Amino acid sequence: MDLLLITIATSLMILGIVGSFLPVLPGPFTSWVGLLVVYFMPEIDISFVTLIVTLIIAVLIWILDYIIPALGTKKFGGTKAGMIGTSVGLIIGLFAPIPGGIIIGPFAGAFIGELINKADSKTALKAAFGSLLGFLTSAFIKFVVAVIYLGLFISIIWEHKSIVF
Repeated sequence: MDLLLITIATSLMILGIVGSFLPVLPGPFTSWVGLLVVYFMPEIDISFVTLIVTLIIAVLIWILDYIIPALGTKKFGGTKAGMIGTSVGLIIGLFAPIPGGIIIGPFAGAFIGELINKADSKTALKAAFGSLLGFLTSAFIKFVVAVIYLGLFISIIWEHKSIVF
């Protein structure tokens, strides 16, 4: 049973890291669920305080994930149309058969969204850059937190390796 739970927790940790770049998965929160799985293993003791603190961080990052790209777009002169275009472009970029679609998609989406909103090309380009910067910043923060959670997970499992394996 322990091996099954560790396998599930490890899968959630990996999904959390992948989710740092995919808008479909809440990266750090998915990693946190992996820590939660380990918490419920009777042989391993994780402090309840650690679990709550990591949950609070995951929720804050999840909230910031929606704020940062919007702030990036707005800071560079974008409108709501640019922010919507960023989201649509990101989804299309995920499934586009081109390398870098996940980066090109939000940029192109914001640019097209601003053009549809009747912005001139210079303003649209500036907003698209802000959107891209916001997306990359948000993804980087989520990635760092997910990797820290993975490190915590590895540390906990390593500490209890004689019991678990």
